[in-house]
Amino acid sequence: MSTPEAADATPTGTAGHARHIKIAPSILSADFTCLGAQIAEAEAAGADLIHVDVMDGCFVPNITIGPLVVSAARRATSLPLDVHLMIAHPEDYVDVFARAGADIITVHVEAAVHLHRLLQAIHKAGKRAGVSLNPATPLCTVEEIVPYADTIMVMTVNPGFGGQEFIPTMLDKIARLRALLERRQVQCAIEVDGGVGPNTVGRVAAAGADILVAGAAVFAAPEGIAQAIGNLRRLAEAGNE
Repeated sequence: MSTPEAADATPTGTAGHARHIKIAPSILSADFTCLGAQIAEAEAAGADLIHVDVMDGCFVPNITIGPLVVSAARRATSLPLDVHLMIAHPEDYVDVFARAGADIITVHVEAAVHLHRLLQAIHKAGKRAGVSLNPATPLCTVEEIVPYADTIMVMTVNPGFGGQEFIPTMLDKIARLRALLERRQVQCAIEVDGGVGPNTVGRVAAAGADILVAGAAVFAAPEGIAQAIGNLRRLAEAGNE
């Protein structure tokens, strides 16, 4: 959605031109005993957003964090907080996470009964709105909503757990989404979440992604957070040339 509020989420490139790739470390893989310090380290290393995975044990088979942790992350960084709601009934929690400090609120097409109304509620709360698709969910489910979304997230693993293996057939899905957005001239960023690391980040960027979510590849990298983010950015930019 091409509004001033969406400026930080929309792609900066156009068809045939290199895009500015953004790195969004996911705190799902962070050490929560020193979460604030790790977020600060990621920010200092040049991360563009901080990704927060909220899971409820109902929509996905795992329970992670809620608004209290989002509030703590908000105090730890000036970067945009990219809050991914992998929960049932997301319409009941938009205002809660908006007040907690989310900048982008992403909901799943599979969990939303009235998706357009839900995106309206997110925008009314003053936040950017994202829509996420599970691997088996076809792109046709978002064709009518892309003009109203700031980001479309392609899940490249089945949601619920970090550290999973990238599903390679999702590269074609990313490329088809890029073609759809360019064909319809919609300013909407493509975000990719799941299995993004040194071996996949270049191909994901080449397929058309704008925002790359990386958890274990950042916070569990043996070389450390700063070098990991630098390596991912270098590989992504090489894939995007």
